[in-house]
Amino acid sequence: MDGDGRRSRLRSFALGSLVGISAGLAAARRARRPRAPKRMQAGLAAFEDAPCFRERVERVPREARRRA
Repeated sequence: MDGDGRRSRLRSFALGSLVGISAGLAAARRARRPRAPKRMQAGLAAFEDAPCFRERVERVPREARRRA
């Protein structure tokens, strides 16, 4: 009976070790993968596509015509 318990614990330890090693390798591989740089715009160009900016640009000429 003692031999069966030992074998079971050894098998459980071996399977757990394999799962742990494979998880570590997968995490290391994922961490090494370079990420594509994000395309970021600087200054006002970053806001030119925003709906509030477009609305303001359209509104300025209308307000200028009303004042004139």
